Amino acid sequence: MAAVKGKELPSLLPKPNPPSQAKVKDGHYGPVPDTLRQGFSSIQNDLTYSHPLEYSEKNYLQVQEKGKMLMLRNIQGLHAPLKLQLERSLASQKRRLPCLPSSMVALETLLGFDTTIDFDDFLNDPHDSEITRDTHSLMENQ
Repeated sequence: MAAVKGKELPSLLPKPNPPSQAKVKDGHYGPVPDTLRQGFSSIQNDLTYSHPLEYSEKNYLQVQEKGKMLMLRNIQGLHAPLKLQLERSLASQKRRLPCLPSSMVALETLLGFDTTIDFDDFLNDPHDSEITRDTHSLMENQ
């Protein structure tokens, strides 16, 4: 493992952290699980992953981001990842009325998702919603 100024670099490999205890979801009648609403539950699925690559695939983007930030810190210093995190936090804030959907173009550009087409781009689009909402009530809720 490479060392930088006497310190070891953190590992980029994902490490699965499954829950240590199985929890039975309480239903309407106490500790009896509500099978109709929650579906059939298997304690083994709650404790372990069904395939060794499941955890890796689930956390792929986080691992890639961690690697990029670590490489950026080693090359340019601590200020570069901090600046990127600040830009992303500012770009993720919504500055519109609650009834107006936000496309988050700036955040997608910073994350590099502007050049890819994913399911979120054409499925569950808020512009296609059948429900119209009252602007005044939404502002009062906010």
